[in-house]
Amino acid sequence: MNQFPYVFFLGIGGIGMSALARWFRANGHHVSGYDKTETPLTRALTAEGIAIHYADAVESIPAEIRENREQTLVVLTPAIPADSVEWAWLRAEGYDIRKRSQVLGVLTQGRYTIAVAGTHGKTTTSSMVAHLLHHSGLAAGAFLGGISVNLGSNLLLPATPEAPIVVEADEYDRSFLTLFPDVAIVTSSDADHLDIYGDQSALIESFRQFVAQIKPGGTLLLNHTADASIAAAVSPGTRVIRYGLTPEQGPELFAANITAHGHRFHFDLHRPEGTLKGLELAVPGYHNVENMLAAAAVAQFQGVGEEQLRAGVAAYRGVKRRFEFVVTAPENVYLDDYAHHPREIDAFLRSVRTLYPSKRLRVIFQPHLFTRTRDFAAGFSQSLSIADEVFLLDIYPAREKPLPGINAEMLLAEITAPTKALVTKEQALAAAQTDTSFGVLATVGAGDIDTLVPQLKLILTERWK
Repeated sequence: MNQFPYVFFLGIGGIGMSALARWFRANGHHVSGYDKTETPLTRALTAEGIAIHYADAVESIPAEIRENREQTLVVLTPAIPADSVEWAWLRAEGYDIRKRSQVLGVLTQGRYTIAVAGTHGKTTTSSMVAHLLHHSGLAAGAFLGGISVNLGSNLLLPATPEAPIVVEADEYDRSFLTLFPDVAIVTSSDADHLDIYGDQSALIESFRQFVAQIKPGGTLLLNHTADASIAAAVSPGTRVIRYGLTPEQGPELFAANITAHGHRFHFDLHRPEGTLKGLELAVPGYHNVENMLAAAAVAQFQGVGEEQLRAGVAAYRGVKRRFEFVVTAPENVYLDDYAHHPREIDAFLRSVRTLYPSKRLRVIFQPHLFTRTRDFAAGFSQSLSIADEVFLLDIYPAREKPLPGINAEMLLAEITAPTKALVTKEQALAAAQTDTSFGVLATVGAGDIDTLVPQLKLILTERWK
């Protein structure tokens, strides 16, 4: 990468792209980029000295990029649409254009790599691993798919060339096949991205290819929900550890004595090497206890001692937009979560119900992608039915064009919540301002629903004084 003093990002506002942009900036490269819309993340990058523009036009590309083709690396996100004007020009001019995953593969070459994969849970689990190593004083680095509350960033710069690197291994368009980890965690393998894979069997095969790339003598931690055939694909000599919340789910690694006290979950961690009792996790949810099992085991592999681990688990504060408490009042709470797959929504809402069993729960949900809405419509309706009130926003298209007959309304009929409606963002805000029937509000989704969060925070902070 040192041969490229200039690095230009197409889709710089993506969470994975921005981590790479920050890495190049920190290592002395001239970094700039394009994104479709301005967001808090792009504003943060601008404040850090990275030039960003929002008009998809050749003349918007900085002059130093247009004038130094041989010295420029272009990094591309799959979210960039095929009709992008700037992408077309850069291709025609012969620039070196690489996908984000390819660049991440190059940056991790020759390093001890801990890769966290899975159709859900990978961002939280990778942030947990990075936090536990960093909190214990190990000189680890990390490229994360979310903003770690503890680190205040999606990037942790490695202090030394020998430091281990924690990376989120994305299965979308088989991106994780650029990685050759020493340790891999697979948190889940539920059907997703069927616009890419066609069916779940093809998705499973990609996970099999990924774990086959674990370096000789490495380790795979496999969640009990993941397809069992994944474990069979590892190379000889790779250690396989299954994990889950109970001995039946995770025979090698599991939790016991799980109890919830307020927002905190307490549990014991069982490994073949012994039991670590009395761990306290401040981020609620049984799924987060499960994520921490794998993260804690990896930290112990790296030499983190029992008392360091106990302190690290207690100090973990989560990832922005993952079970995030936005407003907390004596009788009310507002939560925000990135869940965009039926299984994620189910886990999140069931955990909310466990914490607040007697509170009326309102959910504002924004479906993400036309294809995902089409493929999992029944699952979305079923998981959202856990709520008392469901407000549906329009589908966030991201990289996709509309599909005939696919819309948010198709979810409505099968939702069994007592109150349900299609709403605009403005109507959702107005309802929060005028309707006092709910005790818990949750915004859920992976699109631009996060733009509602600061406005809802202002409204509810004032209402719940």
